[in-house]
Amino acid sequence: MGISSILRTKGSEVASVAPDSSVTDIVGELTTRRIGAVLVIDSDSVVGVVSERDVIRGLGGHQGEVLNLTARDIMTAPVITISPQDSIADAMELMTDRRIRHLPVVDSGVLVGLVSIGDLVKRRIEEAEQEALALKDYIATG
Repeated sequence: MGISSILRTKGSEVASVAPDSSVTDIVGELTTRRIGAVLVIDSDSVVGVVSERDVIRGLGGHQGEVLNLTARDIMTAPVITISPQDSIADAMELMTDRRIRHLPVVDSGVLVGLVSIGDLVKRRIEEAEQEALALKDYIATG
């Protein structure tokens, strides 16, 4: 199964902000939505990601002044993306190698969703459970 199967279940809604959005507004968005990251979009292009980690790094470098900064100041860029056709295993490997927790999903240059490490782990667990049930059924009928 690929990333597209996750998006079919999860949906394609993506939280996003403009590059000039304040860190205060971004923290509010993360808190209100109970999410770990927002995409930074400029003219329909994903130009960055602001995650909780980016906010913490900004706090470490700028102390309380981080709240006066913008998405552009603290975002992670360039953005690493995947396609809906990519496998869940490949996405997990990419996240592990790059030490990131969120991947925008882009199809022919168009943003179609966002997956998190939690989405991927959840799907892998579901697949393992289905496999175990199929094996039990096979053994019971064999």
